[in-house]
Amino acid sequence: MLILGIETSCDETAAAVVQDGKKILSNVVFSQVEIHRKYGGVVPEIASRHHLERIGEIVQEAIDTAGVKFADLDGVAVTYGPGLIGSLLVGISIAKSICFVHGMPLLPVNHLEGHIEVLWLGQEEIPLPGLALVVSGGHTTLCATSGPGDYKLLAKTRDDAAGEAFDKVAKLLGLGYPGGPVIDRLAKRGNPKAVPLPVARMSDGSLDFSFSGIKTAVLRYVQAQEISPHRGDPDTAPQAILDLLASFQSTVIENLLVRVRKAARRERSASVLVSGGVACNSLLRERFQDLADQEGFSFHCPPPGLSLDNAAMVAAVGGRLLREGHTADLDLNAVPNLGFGI
Repeated sequence: MLILGIETSCDETAAAVVQDGKKILSNVVFSQVEIHRKYGGVVPEIASRHHLERIGEIVQEAIDTAGVKFADLDGVAVTYGPGLIGSLLVGISIAKSICFVHGMPLLPVNHLEGHIEVLWLGQEEIPLPGLALVVSGGHTTLCATSGPGDYKLLAKTRDDAAGEAFDKVAKLLGLGYPGGPVIDRLAKRGNPKAVPLPVARMSDGSLDFSFSGIKTAVLRYVQAQEISPHRGDPDTAPQAILDLLASFQSTVIENLLVRVRKAARRERSASVLVSGGVACNSLLRERFQDLADQEGFSFHCPPPGLSLDNAAMVAAVGGRLLREGHTADLDLNAVPNLGFGI
């Protein structure tokens, strides 16, 4: 089975070919990070315009790299939500065109399921039942899973996503965009206990996440300590900023760990799967491995190239959908606020 995957939910233009749901034959990603850096975040209209400019060549490159032809494909999988509506529509439009011309099935993929199911790409068997945490710039979602396609939503963020909080704190301190990589790097030189910051807890006992409080706490600390945004090379940032970043990063990860620990015990989970852009964070991976060792479950995290938005994850879900007979008509539309695990 050969599936072409197309991903344009935010600011990565991506296409991939996956064989039999396991083997990645190609995985091409064009990142718009440099384009959006000067704006301090993704500008939706600019993102969709660049998708339009690049999607054709990215799809062709994925086909050529895989060494196949369009006629060899068994289906085209495309992200139809959640995401930015203009960006989603670009990917959906080209996927529909390919399916119409070549008479093949269109496979509608939920972006969040892609982030989870990428963990089964080329992996050994993952012990089940498991917990899956998707943590990125746009999403912080926790669900129970008994395998690909079977998800029960346990928690989601009530405000900012974890990655969004990283970006906003980095912007506040003058460290540029995206915030995750620079904070991960600089926090290694700071004291994670220097600045007390809140770990959010829901008054109703829910496992839901919230990161607006810690973001506000950082802002108030900066104002109270009269810390000015750093100008110039981030690696020359003063110790006060390094300590604040280390404290912020550690507290965000603690927010995640508290809920995962509670959910894993309640659900009797044999494994925890963490994916999404924030899963690239080195301290997060270290702390989750420690938690796994303490609690007795296995920890699974994709390599960085598959943690960020990519199309191999979309093709992986598409293969499952095709096997299950879940295809879409050519009137498929974007669903920017697509639900998950209901």
